Amino acid sequence: MCFRKLLNLRSTLAFRLTIWYAGIFTVSSFVAFLLFYTLILSVIRERTDQELLSQVNRFSVLLSKEGIAAVENATIIEAQAAGVKKVFFRLLQPDGQVYSSTNVSYWQDIGIERAAIQELLQGNAPVFETTVIPHRKDKVRILYAMLSPTMILQVGQAMETYSHLLNAFKEKFTLTMSCLIVIAAGVGWFMARRAVSSVEAVTRTARKISSGVLQERVPVTGGGDEIDQLAITFNEMLDRIQILLAELREMSDNIAHDLKSPITRIRGGAEVTLSTGKSLSDFESMAAGTVEECDRLLDMINTMLMISKTESGLSSLSHEEIDIFGLVRGACELFEPVAEDKGVSLDCDAAGRSLIAGESPMIQRMLSNILDNAVKYTPPGGSVEVSVAEDGKEGVVISVKDTGTGIPPSDLSRIFERFYRGDQSRSQEGTGLGLSLARAIARAHGGDISVTSGLNQGSAFTITLPKSASH
Repeated sequence: MCFRKLLNLRSTLAFRLTIWYAGIFTVSSFVAFLLFYTLILSVIRERTDQELLSQVNRFSVLLSKEGIAAVENATIIEAQAAGVKKVFFRLLQPDGQVYSSTNVSYWQDIGIERAAIQELLQGNAPVFETTVIPHRKDKVRILYAMLSPTMILQVGQAMETYSHLLNAFKEKFTLTMSCLIVIAAGVGWFMARRAVSSVEAVTRTARKISSGVLQERVPVTGGGDEIDQLAITFNEMLDRIQILLAELREMSDNIAHDLKSPITRIRGGAEVTLSTGKSLSDFESMAAGTVEECDRLLDMINTMLMISKTESGLSSLSHEEIDIFGLVRGACELFEPVAEDKGVSLDCDAAGRSLIAGESPMIQRMLSNILDNAVKYTPPGGSVEVSVAEDGKEGVVISVKDTGTGIPPSDLSRIFERFYRGDQSRSQEGTGLGLSLARAIARAHGGDISVTSGLNQGSAFTITLPKSASH
């Protein structure tokens, strides 16, 4: 069981974040150690070189003032004072022969480098070397320098003290880094858990929603960070999904209700004809009624499909340039006979020309749905006014005002919903899809439809459409 928990822990985001955090911290600390180690080593070497050069300068002055014998005595005294295992001195001739030296029994493995002497003779600049005595771990810093044109000083100094310092630094660093890596892993785990806790809340909420609890929402801490933004976006998506599901249920109920009536009429007409029909004309009348009801059903289904395609963007528009003024004039001319037969005055103010980008048949259907409603719900003696005007340089506004029955305030916010029909509209023939299709077409063309109305005061529909880009 514990092994399985460990395997599950390895696959978590918090574990991977902790490993990344601890790994990056370790690599960064190691790089910092190398930089500090290199810096300390450079400082130690520079200090050692300065000590060796100071001895060369002192012996050079002593040689010029008191002679070579004084230098020999000084080197012996210096070696004895520092310790024969700490430093040695050799006085060399330009050909590399030893003139004199201190006790070098401890340093017998260190010879005289001819290449260093040649380099010194060619440039007269001191030559430094670092070497390691076999079977010993400490390094030795060696200096070749000219005391006079005929005398060379070879100085060797053990770096034992500095080696101890570097070893202590390594040990302390290793111990410190071990503790810091453990602390970094703990801090990384804590931070990772804090970071993914909100993600886990999203996961828990999603699981509850998948089980059918659509009212669940992800808690928002109010910190304004990326996790909060994710939670807010997720909650907005859930709100939208819940609204869509509610609309889907309502639409399903409306579809079932609106399909039930024509199917019931078809079945009732068929049963009556089969039970009482005696002549061919009775059956022909039944068939005609059936065809009429089927046409209504097909029209409703086709309209629903068109709305769905238009709203989802699956129906691609041709985006041809259309003279919207001419299109409105044509729609008014189409409805003039209908309005005249009903005794309604239809006035059209569409003198001008303006181009929009869209699909002409769909714009015509949108205008037809709006005008059909305006004429249908305006009683005899009323009027319908249609006007088109440019809205600055970016859009066109189409206004359709009537003096009809108006829309109750309770229905005003829902008239663009699919299958929605107010109490006053149920006495009229229709499916409740015309305004929904009109708004879908307007939005597919980058515009929209709004309405203002009052009961028994008429309605005013306003359609806004953007102009063509080449206009």
